[in-house]
Amino acid sequence: MVVLGAALWIAAHRLPWLGPMLADGLRAVIGAEAVTAIQDTAYGIQDRFNRWWRKDEAPKAYWEVPATVDTSKTDEVADAGEDAAPQVPPFRPQNVGPVHTSWSAPGDGEWVPVPDAQHPDAEVVMYKTLLHPDRNRSWAEVFVVAVDLKRVTLHAVAGWQEPKSFETAGKAYKRTAKIPEAHHPVLLGAFNGGFKTEHGWYGMKIDDVTLVKPRKNACTLAMMKDGSVKIATWQSVEGIEDRMAWFRQAPGCMYEGGEMHPGLRDPSSRAWGATLDGETVIRRSAIGIDASGETLFVAITNDTTARALADGVKHAGASTVAQMDVNWSYPKFVLYEPRPEGGLKAVPLAKGFEHGEDEYVGKLAMRDFFYLTRKSPEELRP
Repeated sequence: MVVLGAALWIAAHRLPWLGPMLADGLRAVIGAEAVTAIQDTAYGIQDRFNRWWRKDEAPKAYWEVPATVDTSKTDEVADAGEDAAPQVPPFRPQNVGPVHTSWSAPGDGEWVPVPDAQHPDAEVVMYKTLLHPDRNRSWAEVFVVAVDLKRVTLHAVAGWQEPKSFETAGKAYKRTAKIPEAHHPVLLGAFNGGFKTEHGWYGMKIDDVTLVKPRKNACTLAMMKDGSVKIATWQSVEGIEDRMAWFRQAPGCMYEGGEMHPGLRDPSSRAWGATLDGETVIRRSAIGIDASGETLFVAITNDTTARALADGVKHAGASTVAQMDVNWSYPKFVLYEPRPEGGLKAVPLAKGFEHGEDEYVGKLAMRDFFYLTRKSPEELRP
């Protein structure tokens, strides 16, 4: 049984579909609480092994950080003539440095431009950095992408199955479950959405259709009809629901307005693992926004607790942070490259994250997700 269990654990971390299938199948047979106990035990064993086997391992870098960042493309915008499109200040997030100076990899907290493979000469609208926020685990990694919301639009898409709806209109809603081809020419990247409905009943509304009703204490990511983005506890924004183009909910805001959620100080809190406690060391994802509402932060992680994830995204510059999904197969951030034969190919932000080459653009996505497109000159707002 031990050998079989180990084999299944390894297989689940090699085959993206196997882990979710096993977990869902077991829930139907032995119940959700029993599956939670098994998952907690398995992740706990893995973490204890890593802390023994990898205890002397130094934090590692995943990409080269240039000595100086080329800002010529953004400078060109600043130097444009009077007849140019509306002037938007150049986008360049300030380097934040490592979370722990003595416990970091080269380049931690330094922003590196994310190239747009479809428009290599276009101005930079996204930057990436890597952080190591957990002093007890050098392999706990937080990959963060900073997105210029003045130049980029955030979109939400419901998966063909999740979030599952029990609302009359929601059950009738036609789910496209992939990025529309009309947006492919300006597509920058895409990333995972939130929990399954059964794992918290966190709300989602899209195209004026409520798939899952909002929960009052849930952290809510909302696209407003004026093009701005908000992340806040539902109770603080429910009065402006009529001004929202769509919303998607997550567990309680990890940080809100710069203040940490009290539950993050409780190691036993299960709020940010759906069925797993906050101290469980797993792959996680999050989305955040800065105090100005002009920079979006998207994060995916390896081997982090809820607290490490939250602290990492906060350190990167977010004042409000919402965790989205967890576990090996779900967190991902992909960029897109044109194929020689036509069409787009998905490539991961960092090696090791599960994805398919047609992720979100070819096959239908089972679960909800988000994607980012470059705005046209006419859509830019100073």
